[in-house]
Amino acid sequence: MPRRSYDQYCAVARALDVVGDRWTLLIARELLAGPRRYTDLHADLPGVSTDMLATRLKGMERDGLAERRRLPAPASAYVYELTERGRGLLPVLRALGEWGAPDLAERRPTDAVRAHWLALPLSRQLEELGESGAVEVRVDEGVFHVRLGGEFVYPVYGDGVYPDGEPDARLTLETEVCGEVARGAVGLVEAVRGGRVTVTGEGALAKALRGGTS
Repeated sequence: MPRRSYDQYCAVARALDVVGDRWTLLIARELLAGPRRYTDLHADLPGVSTDMLATRLKGMERDGLAERRRLPAPASAYVYELTERGRGLLPVLRALGEWGAPDLAERRPTDAVRAHWLALPLSRQLEELGESGAVEVRVDEGVFHVRLGGEFVYPVYGDGVYPDGEPDARLTLETEVCGEVARGAVGLVEAVRGGRVTVTGEGALAKALRGGTS
C-alpha cells in the first residue's frame, strides 16, 4: 500500500505523513519497551485487527521506524523493534501523554487497560525525584518497570522479574491511584505519605519516594 502524503512542505505535515495513520504511534509506544513479537503486540493493542497491525508494521519498516529480525536459537522467533529513528519518537509520545493526561480523569466502561500504559505519564513524577535507578510498579493489571537516569523503559516482564537485577524501589498501588498520579491530580510522594502507595527498598530512590524519610 503506497504511503499517503499531505504534500505540504512543512515539518509537521512530513511527520504526519509517517506517523499520522491510526495505530502507528501506539505501536511505537509498545516497541519503546524493546523487541516484541507480533503476537505480543497484538495482545497489547486491543482493538487492532491482525491485517491492520501487519499493514502498519510493514509501513513502519518501509519508513525506517522499525525493523523485523529473528532471535537466535533456541527462541528463533521473529521480533519487531524500533530503529534509532523510531526511538526518536519517545519525546513525541511523552508530550502527547502529558497533553492527554487530564482525560484520564474518567475511565470509560469500554476502556481497555494495560499496566505499562501508565508508565509514560508516571515517569514524569519519578524523574522529578532527581535520583537514578530502576522502579518496579505493581498495579491491579500487572507490573512494569521505569529506569531513571537515562532512557526509560516500561515493558511488562512476564512475572515481573526485572532483567537487570533487583530494582532499586518497588511501588504497589491501585490502578485508580496510578491514574490520579499520572494525570497530576495527586503527587506521587504525597500519595506515598498518604498511605495510598506502598514503597519498599532502602536506597536513595526509595528514600526519595518516601519524601526523604527512611
